[in-house]
Amino acid sequence: MIVDVHSHLFTCPDDVGDPFAAESARAHGGHVDLTVRWADYAASAPDGTRTIVVGGKARRSGLWVDDADVAGYVAAHPDRLIGYLSLDPTQPGWRDELVRGHQDLGLRGIKLMPMYAGFDPAAPEYDDLFAYAERHGLPLLVHTGTTFVSKAPLKWALPVHLDEVAIRHPELRMVLAHLGHPFEGECIAVIRKHRHVYADVSALHYRPFQLWHSLRLVQDYGVWHKLLFGSDYPFTTVDASIDGLRAVGAVAGIPGLPPLDRDEIENLIHRDALPLLGLA
Repeated sequence: MIVDVHSHLFTCPDDVGDPFAAESARAHGGHVDLTVRWADYAASAPDGTRTIVVGGKARRSGLWVDDADVAGYVAAHPDRLIGYLSLDPTQPGWRDELVRGHQDLGLRGIKLMPMYAGFDPAAPEYDDLFAYAERHGLPLLVHTGTTFVSKAPLKWALPVHLDEVAIRHPELRMVLAHLGHPFEGECIAVIRKHRHVYADVSALHYRPFQLWHSLRLVQDYGVWHKLLFGSDYPFTTVDASIDGLRAVGAVAGIPGLPPLDRDEIENLIHRDALPLLGLA
Protein backbone atom coordinates (compact mmCIF):
# COMPACT_ATOMS: atom_id res chain seq x y z
CA MET A 1 0.00 0.00 0.00
CA ILE A 2 1.09 3.57 -0.71
CA VAL A 3 0.37 6.32 1.81
CA ASP A 4 0.65 9.82 0.37
CA VAL A 5 1.03 12.14 3.36
CA HIS A 6 1.03 15.37 1.32
CA SER A 7 -1.63 16.21 -1.25
CA HIS A 8 -3.65 19.38 -1.73
CA LEU A 9 -7.21 20.41 -2.47
CA PHE A 10 -7.61 23.57 -4.56
CA THR A 11 -10.84 24.58 -6.25
CA CYS A 12 -9.31 27.26 -8.43
CA PRO A 13 -9.65 30.14 -8.95
CA ASP A 14 -11.47 30.72 -5.65
CA ASP A 15 -8.75 29.30 -3.40
CA VAL A 16 -5.58 30.52 -5.08
CA GLY A 17 -5.08 34.25 -5.56
CA ASP A 18 -2.12 36.54 -5.97
CA PRO A 19 0.75 36.64 -5.32
CA PHE A 20 0.71 32.80 -5.26
CA ALA A 21 -1.07 32.36 -8.59
CA ALA A 22 0.94 34.97 -10.51
CA GLU A 23 4.28 33.83 -9.16
CA SER A 24 3.45 30.18 -9.73
CA ALA A 25 2.94 31.07 -13.39
CA ARG A 26 6.24 32.98 -13.43
CA ALA A 27 8.14 30.08 -11.85
CA HIS A 28 6.64 27.46 -14.14
CA GLY A 29 6.78 29.40 -17.40
CA GLY A 30 3.05 29.97 -17.74
CA HIS A 31 -0.32 29.46 -16.09
CA VAL A 32 -0.60 26.34 -13.95
CA ASP A 33 -4.04 24.78 -13.45
CA LEU A 34 -4.03 23.73 -9.80
CA THR A 35 -7.66 22.62 -9.72
CA VAL A 36 -7.88 19.25 -8.00
CA ARG A 37 -10.27 16.59 -9.28
CA TRP A 38 -10.51 13.20 -7.60
CA ALA A 39 -10.58 11.29 -10.89
CA ASP A 40 -7.33 12.91 -12.01
CA TYR A 41 -5.58 12.14 -8.72
CA ALA A 42 -6.81 8.55 -8.63
CA ALA A 43 -5.65 7.96 -12.21
CA SER A 44 -2.11 9.05 -11.30
CA ALA A 45 -1.68 6.86 -8.19
CA PRO A 46 -1.58 3.09 -7.62
CA ASP A 47 -4.84 1.40 -6.69
CA GLY A 48 -5.51 1.47 -2.97
CA THR A 49 -3.36 4.52 -2.23
CA ARG A 50 -4.35 6.19 1.06
CA THR A 51 -4.00 9.95 0.93
CA ILE A 52 -3.82 12.85 3.37
CA VAL A 53 -5.47 15.92 1.88
CA VAL A 54 -4.78 19.47 3.02
CA GLY A 55 -6.11 22.81 1.89
CA GLY A 56 -4.00 25.74 2.99
CA LYS A 57 -4.42 29.13 4.64
CA ALA A 58 -1.92 31.93 4.16
CA ARG A 59 -3.54 35.32 3.62
CA ARG A 60 -0.19 37.00 2.98
CA SER A 61 0.42 34.77 -0.06
CA GLY A 62 -3.11 34.63 -1.43
CA LEU A 63 -4.02 31.08 -0.36
CA TRP A 64 -7.27 30.29 1.42
CA VAL A 65 -9.08 26.96 1.24
CA ASP A 66 -12.15 26.58 3.47
CA ASP A 67 -11.84 23.58 5.77
CA ALA A 68 -15.43 22.63 4.93
CA ASP A 69 -14.34 22.08 1.33
CA VAL A 70 -11.66 19.65 2.47
CA ALA A 71 -14.15 17.84 4.71
CA GLY A 72 -16.60 17.52 1.82
CA TYR A 73 -13.93 16.24 -0.56
CA VAL A 74 -12.68 13.53 1.79
CA ALA A 75 -16.23 12.53 2.79
CA ALA A 76 -16.84 11.42 -0.79
CA HIS A 77 -13.99 8.88 -0.53
CA PRO A 78 -13.61 8.07 3.20
CA ASP A 79 -11.86 4.76 2.49
CA ARG A 80 -9.10 6.54 0.59
CA LEU A 81 -8.80 10.08 1.99
CA ILE A 82 -7.95 11.67 5.34
CA GLY A 83 -8.50 15.40 5.72
CA TYR A 84 -6.52 18.02 7.64
CA LEU A 85 -7.67 21.48 8.64
CA SER A 86 -5.46 24.48 7.92
CA LEU A 87 -4.63 27.51 10.04
CA ASP A 88 -3.16 30.94 9.48
CA PRO A 89 -2.54 32.12 13.05
CA THR A 90 -1.75 35.66 11.88
CA GLN A 91 -5.47 36.08 11.14
CA PRO A 92 -8.22 36.70 13.70
CA GLY A 93 -10.46 33.79 14.57
CA TRP A 94 -7.93 31.03 14.01
CA ARG A 95 -8.64 29.41 17.37
CA ASP A 96 -12.31 29.11 16.47
CA GLU A 97 -11.30 27.61 13.11
CA LEU A 98 -9.14 25.07 14.92
CA VAL A 99 -12.02 23.87 17.08
CA ARG A 100 -14.50 23.94 14.18
CA GLY A 101 -12.22 21.99 11.84
CA HIS A 102 -11.45 19.37 14.46
CA GLN A 103 -14.65 19.00 16.44
CA ASP A 104 -17.36 19.96 13.94
CA LEU A 105 -15.84 18.88 10.61
CA GLY A 106 -13.97 15.85 11.92
CA LEU A 107 -10.65 16.73 10.28
CA ARG A 108 -7.79 14.73 11.72
CA GLY A 109 -4.64 16.84 11.44
CA ILE A 110 -3.38 20.38 10.88
CA LYS A 111 -1.52 22.01 7.98
CA LEU A 112 0.64 25.05 8.74
CA MET A 113 2.44 27.27 6.22
CA PRO A 114 4.63 29.57 8.37
CA MET A 115 6.62 31.00 5.49
CA TYR A 116 3.58 31.65 3.29
CA ALA A 117 1.60 33.20 6.14
CA GLY A 118 4.61 35.05 7.57
CA PHE A 119 4.95 33.86 11.16
CA ASP A 120 7.56 32.28 13.41
CA PRO A 121 6.22 28.82 14.29
CA ALA A 122 8.32 28.71 17.45
CA ALA A 123 6.92 31.99 18.81
CA PRO A 124 5.36 31.54 22.29
CA GLU A 125 2.04 33.12 21.23
CA TYR A 126 1.27 30.04 19.12
CA ASP A 127 2.05 27.53 21.82
CA ASP A 128 -1.62 26.88 22.58
CA LEU A 129 -2.04 25.71 18.98
CA PHE A 130 0.61 23.02 19.46
CA ALA A 131 -0.70 22.15 22.92
CA TYR A 132 -4.18 21.58 21.47
CA ALA A 133 -2.79 19.38 18.70
CA GLU A 134 -0.69 17.39 21.16
CA ARG A 135 -3.61 16.95 23.57
CA HIS A 136 -6.04 15.77 20.87
CA GLY A 137 -3.62 13.68 18.83
CA LEU A 138 -3.72 15.87 15.72
CA PRO A 139 -0.56 15.42 13.63
CA LEU A 140 0.93 18.46 11.91
CA LEU A 141 2.13 18.86 8.34
CA VAL A 142 4.36 21.94 8.27
CA HIS A 143 5.76 23.53 5.13
CA THR A 144 9.53 23.80 5.33
CA GLY A 145 11.90 24.81 2.56
CA THR A 146 11.85 26.99 -0.49
CA THR A 147 9.12 28.71 -2.49
CA PHE A 148 8.62 30.86 -5.58
CA VAL A 149 6.47 33.40 -3.67
CA SER A 150 8.57 36.52 -3.17
CA LYS A 151 6.53 37.82 -0.18
CA ALA A 152 7.07 34.60 1.80
CA PRO A 153 9.99 35.00 4.27
CA LEU A 154 12.42 32.11 3.93
CA LYS A 155 13.56 32.42 7.52
CA TRP A 156 10.23 30.99 8.71
CA ALA A 157 10.72 27.97 6.43
CA LEU A 158 13.83 26.75 8.24
CA PRO A 159 13.32 23.33 9.86
CA VAL A 160 15.23 24.35 12.98
CA HIS A 161 12.24 26.37 14.25
CA LEU A 162 10.29 23.11 14.61
CA ASP A 163 13.04 21.76 16.87
CA GLU A 164 11.91 24.25 19.51
CA VAL A 165 8.29 23.19 19.09
CA ALA A 166 9.22 19.50 19.44
CA ILE A 167 11.23 20.19 22.60
CA ARG A 168 8.19 21.85 24.22
CA HIS A 169 5.72 19.26 22.88
CA PRO A 170 7.48 15.89 22.76
CA GLU A 171 4.30 13.86 22.04
CA LEU A 172 3.24 16.05 19.11
CA ARG A 173 3.55 14.25 15.79
CA MET A 174 4.92 16.46 13.01
CA VAL A 175 5.89 16.02 9.38
CA LEU A 176 8.32 18.55 7.92
CA ALA A 177 7.39 18.91 4.28
CA HIS A 178 9.81 18.55 1.35
CA LEU A 179 12.65 17.34 3.62
CA GLY A 180 13.22 21.05 4.24
CA HIS A 181 14.62 21.49 0.69
CA PRO A 182 17.15 23.11 0.21
CA PHE A 183 17.92 22.92 3.95
CA GLU A 184 17.88 19.13 4.01
CA GLY A 185 20.83 18.78 6.38
CA GLU A 186 19.09 20.93 8.96
CA CYS A 187 15.88 18.96 8.51
CA ILE A 188 17.70 15.66 9.01
CA ALA A 189 19.22 17.00 12.24
CA VAL A 190 15.74 17.84 13.54
CA ILE A 191 14.01 14.56 12.64
CA ARG A 192 16.94 12.57 14.01
CA LYS A 193 16.51 14.17 17.43
CA HIS A 194 12.80 13.76 18.00
CA ARG A 195 10.88 10.50 18.21
CA HIS A 196 7.66 11.82 16.65
CA VAL A 197 9.08 14.21 14.04
CA TYR A 198 9.28 13.02 10.44
CA ALA A 199 9.94 14.49 7.00
CA ASP A 200 8.21 13.85 3.70
CA VAL A 201 9.92 13.66 0.32
CA SER A 202 7.23 15.44 -1.67
CA ALA A 203 8.14 17.53 -4.73
CA LEU A 204 11.83 16.63 -4.65
CA HIS A 205 12.25 14.44 -7.72
CA TYR A 206 12.45 17.49 -10.03
CA ARG A 207 16.06 17.96 -8.90
CA PRO A 208 17.52 14.45 -9.04
CA PHE A 209 21.09 15.29 -8.06
CA GLN A 210 19.99 17.17 -4.96
CA LEU A 211 17.56 14.38 -4.09
CA TRP A 212 20.34 11.82 -4.43
CA HIS A 213 22.62 13.90 -2.24
CA SER A 214 19.87 14.42 0.36
CA LEU A 215 19.11 10.71 0.54
CA ARG A 216 22.84 10.01 0.96
CA LEU A 217 22.71 12.25 4.03
CA VAL A 218 19.63 10.36 5.22
CA GLN A 219 21.53 7.10 4.76
CA ASP A 220 24.66 8.36 6.48
CA TYR A 221 22.67 9.64 9.48
CA GLY A 222 20.62 6.45 9.71
CA VAL A 223 17.22 8.08 9.47
CA TRP A 224 15.58 6.25 6.55
CA HIS A 225 12.82 5.23 8.98
CA LYS A 226 11.95 8.91 9.58
CA LEU A 227 11.06 9.59 5.92
CA LEU A 228 7.47 9.42 4.68
CA PHE A 229 6.23 9.33 1.12
CA GLY A 230 4.35 12.35 -0.22
CA SER A 231 3.51 13.72 -3.64
CA ASP A 232 2.52 17.42 -3.28
CA TYR A 233 -0.29 16.82 -5.79
CA PRO A 234 -1.33 18.66 -7.99
CA PHE A 235 2.19 20.04 -8.46
CA THR A 236 3.24 16.48 -9.30
CA THR A 237 1.72 13.01 -8.97
CA VAL A 238 2.17 9.88 -6.90
CA ASP A 239 3.31 7.85 -9.91
CA ALA A 240 5.87 10.48 -11.00
CA SER A 241 7.19 10.74 -7.44
CA ILE A 242 7.65 6.97 -7.16
CA ASP A 243 9.42 6.87 -10.53
CA GLY A 244 11.69 9.72 -9.46
CA LEU A 245 12.69 8.00 -6.22
CA ARG A 246 13.47 4.76 -8.03
CA ALA A 247 15.49 6.61 -10.65
CA VAL A 248 17.84 8.16 -8.10
CA GLY A 249 18.06 4.80 -6.37
CA ALA A 250 19.41 3.32 -9.59
CA VAL A 251 22.31 5.80 -9.77
CA ALA A 252 25.64 4.11 -9.11
CA GLY A 253 26.82 7.03 -7.03
CA ILE A 254 30.17 8.66 -6.43
CA PRO A 255 33.29 6.50 -6.81
CA GLY A 256 34.47 5.39 -3.38
CA LEU A 257 31.03 5.70 -1.77
CA PRO A 258 28.31 3.06 -1.71
CA PRO A 259 25.11 3.75 -3.66
CA LEU A 260 21.76 4.46 -2.11
CA ASP A 261 20.12 1.49 -0.45
CA ARG A 262 17.41 0.55 -2.96
CA ASP A 263 15.63 -1.61 -0.40
CA GLU A 264 15.29 1.44 1.85
CA ILE A 265 13.86 3.44 -1.05
CA GLU A 266 11.22 0.74 -1.54
CA ASN A 267 10.55 0.76 2.21
CA LEU A 268 10.05 4.53 2.01
CA ILE A 269 7.66 4.24 -0.93
CA HIS A 270 5.57 1.59 0.84
CA ARG A 271 5.86 2.84 4.43
CA ASP A 272 2.55 2.86 6.30
CA ALA A 273 2.69 6.34 7.77
CA LEU A 274 -0.77 6.23 9.35
CA PRO A 275 0.13 4.47 12.62
CA LEU A 276 3.27 6.60 12.93
CA LEU A 277 1.06 9.70 12.81
CA GLY A 278 -1.62 8.27 15.10
CA LEU A 279 -4.08 7.98 12.19
CA ALA A 280 -4.41 4.20 11.91
